[in-house]
Amino acid sequence: MTAEQRAELERIARSTARPHREVRHAKGLLLAADGVANTTIAERLGVGRGTVLAWRSRFEGDGVERIGKVAKGRGRKPSIPQETIEAIVHDTLHTTPESATHWSCRSMAAHAGISKAMVQRIWSSRGIKPHLVVTFKLSNDPRFEEKLVDVVALYLDPPERAVVLCVDEKSQIQALDRTQPSLP
Repeated sequence: MTAEQRAELERIARSTARPHREVRHAKGLLLAADGVANTTIAERLGVGRGTVLAWRSRFEGDGVERIGKVAKGRGRKPSIPQETIEAIVHDTLHTTPESATHWSCRSMAAHAGISKAMVQRIWSSRGIKPHLVVTFKLSNDPRFEEKLVDVVALYLDPPERAVVLCVDEKSQIQALDRTQPSLP
C-alpha cells in the first residue's frame, strides 16, 4: 500500500458523511495493512472472513477507486421486467378499467398479473395517484364571467392610491349556497 493510498483510506475511514459500507471497507484495509489477521478484522467489523479476503483481493487489483462499490451482477435482481412496469404506468395514465372511473391497486394487479403491493410500489415510486381527481368548480351564476373580468381587472390595474383586499371563502363553505349543508 502506498502512502497516498493509505492517506485516502484514512480519510474515508474517518468520514461521517460517506456510506457505512465504504467506511467499514476502508477500516478493514487499514487493519490489514497494519498486519491484523483476517479473522480478527472480520470480528471487529462484523463481517465474514471471506468478505475481508475479497476486500484485500479487490484492493490489490483496483486500488482505492473501488472501495465500497458493489460488484456488477451482485445484489437483488428485479422481480418483474421493465417492460411490465412501463405497461402498468401507461395503462394507469392512459386507460380506464371496464365499469370503473379509475384503476385501483387490485384492479391493476389483476390486469397486469402481479401483486397489488407491487402495483402500489410502482405507483408510489413515480408519484402516480389514479384515485386523486383534481377538479375546479365553476359558478352557475349567469353573470360569473362579467364578475370574474371585473375582479381580475381590479388586481391587474387597481385604481390609483387604492388598497385592494381579498377575502377567500373556505372550501366547501360558501356564503350563499353551501355545497355540503350537513357540515357546520
